[in-house]
Amino acid sequence: MALTAETLIRSIAEFAALDGELTAETPLFSSGALDSVAMLNLILFVERETGSEIRAEDVTLDHFDTATRILDFARKLAA
Repeated sequence: MALTAETLIRSIAEFAALDGELTAETPLFSSGALDSVAMLNLILFVERETGSEIRAEDVTLDHFDTATRILDFARKLAA
């Protein structure tokens, strides 16, 4: 299954227990919206959805701070 913005945003909201509006540009980790457990769940979700393994050194704000960045990174993994 291809990772979509809709499924990613919905999953992030569940992992982070966010009640407010979450967009593709909402800062996740840098804002504190995701704690370490939610971040691990997010990484596992992206791995499962993309069929790719995410290395520890790839877990950076450049790759994981917004849904847009996550989707861009996931596309690079799939390439």
